[in-house]
Amino acid sequence: MQNFADQCLDMASAMLGQNLNAIQPDGSIQPVEGESPRLDESGHAALALGEFYRATGESQFEGADLIDLTARCVTAQAYASEEHENGLGYAALGLLSFGPAKERNPVWERLLDPTRETLDKLLLARSDFDNHLQAFNIAKAVTRYSMGLSKKDETGKLIDRYVSRVAETSSAGYFDDGNKVGVGGVFDIYGMLSLVFIRQALQLHGNIHLRDRKLPSLRTVAEKYLKMLPDIVRADGLGWAFGRGIGAYGQMHCISLVLQALRDGWIGEDKKPLYFDILRRLFQFFFLTYLDQEQGFIVVRDAERDTREQHTTRMANFDGVRYLSQWSRLARSIGGTMDAKAQQRRTGGRFVVFDKANKKEQGLFVYHDIDSGLHVQVPLIGSAKTGSADNLPFPHAPGIFDWPSDKYLPVMLPELTFGDKVVIPAFYGKRCVTGMGLRKSFYFRYEQPELITKEEEILNGLGSVKVAWNFSGNRITSDFIFTVKKQVQCDQMRYVLAIGSPHSEKHVPMTFTIGEKGLGCSVEKDDFQGVWQETEVVTNEPGYRTYWGNLHYIQTLLRDHPLIMRPGQQYRLTISFEPDVAMLDA
Repeated sequence: MQNFADQCLDMASAMLGQNLNAIQPDGSIQPVEGESPRLDESGHAALALGEFYRATGESQFEGADLIDLTARCVTAQAYASEEHENGLGYAALGLLSFGPAKERNPVWERLLDPTRETLDKLLLARSDFDNHLQAFNIAKAVTRYSMGLSKKDETGKLIDRYVSRVAETSSAGYFDDGNKVGVGGVFDIYGMLSLVFIRQALQLHGNIHLRDRKLPSLRTVAEKYLKMLPDIVRADGLGWAFGRGIGAYGQMHCISLVLQALRDGWIGEDKKPLYFDILRRLFQFFFLTYLDQEQGFIVVRDAERDTREQHTTRMANFDGVRYLSQWSRLARSIGGTMDAKAQQRRTGGRFVVFDKANKKEQGLFVYHDIDSGLHVQVPLIGSAKTGSADNLPFPHAPGIFDWPSDKYLPVMLPELTFGDKVVIPAFYGKRCVTGMGLRKSFYFRYEQPELITKEEEILNGLGSVKVAWNFSGNRITSDFIFTVKKQVQCDQMRYVLAIGSPHSEKHVPMTFTIGEKGLGCSVEKDDFQGVWQETEVVTNEPGYRTYWGNLHYIQTLLRDHPLIMRPGQQYRLTISFEPDVAMLDA
């Protein structure tokens, strides 16, 4: 692991060198051209500097005083015009990274008395969060106790509350990041983010005995995500590919969780070669897809790709410094050699249950075809009313089946409009089943007894839908059957295909893309009598970029005039695909 540790630290140094001058004299962060600053970026920068200090033991970098810069960032976060729980959590751990107990912490010594008093009050303040922000409450409690600002340690209580709420909101023990918004069940990458952040905070806790007591309860949740990784990480190294805030972060959070688990002994000796292989592929994808190797910084936005609005380039780079420094330190702690064993893949489909309750069932269906290389993730989860295609239940397979990042579009799903209500078969299901069909095919089916709008409002009494996805080799068939409970007018039906490609320059060798024969789309049954519209070219449209590459065409199947839907009658839309799965040589 020594070579990996050295490589990570070299990358962190290069990245820090490119972004250190963005820290202004008042501790605020200067954005890159064309972007707006965020008030929590100072906290992200503080933790990045703290992790770099922990990895190197050096308080100077290219003539800059890291202690002074961290103090400035912590001060800026403390006096931010709006309170940002995440920024404060990052700043708190950044401060603590330079040493526990305020008497021995060089950053604390640089803070002015008014700043210390303000910070003390902010770290004491608590809001009871039921989402990933609870992780930042834990970081504040860890810092307050470890720095000697309080004799009472609330860390254990907060971690117990975090774990208990996981059990309350998920029958399978996964983290729901929005159980009180929309239909609930936002099982996305933020669950992994919170686990990684809490584990990092515990490592800095002044009481190692408490850390040891609380690790087993965290492990019960973390192992759920660890067991998913062999199924979701693609052959080219693409990791988590659905939900909010993926792209570069979909790689970084997964890498961090694997390394923390290896350090803590959560992965058995017999499984280590498998997870080393997963780690290698995740890192290679991250390195070749998001790092500008000439300049040495992370690129999350350019002419061909984009990310969610909340993720700025500066934030991604400071988070990159933090993670790379952390990976270097963890790799040295793990030690030994990175003996990897390539995963022996086989064709198969699996449904990971996130939550199964009376009102809703949610989960993730993963399918992989060994012959064609087709690998898809079909999430059936809530979106906390974000209105994004990232969360919708269609086959997520970047390079093959693409979608615009952080933008709503009914990709591979029928969208029906009833007056001012727009419904889509997404977000939740009932009677979710999966299994093997004829000729070694795999199916994933669910029902919605009540239709739901794209804003996650359940429309009681309007109608229902049955959804079935069938996978056989590289052939995919989707079947949607709508019924209504009373006569109603459907004003419009829309179904969209997005055709894109990986980044033209920044991609891993042998990454997946669409071949010359395209998606092989065929409408087998359409009771809505939609008509394919003229292909919309969006290559140069900024709003139609993905986390990994560019979208080029939008194809829309549309019924733009009213349809009177009658009770007792089925309205079916069946569309099949046989994509030409190809690979880019370089």
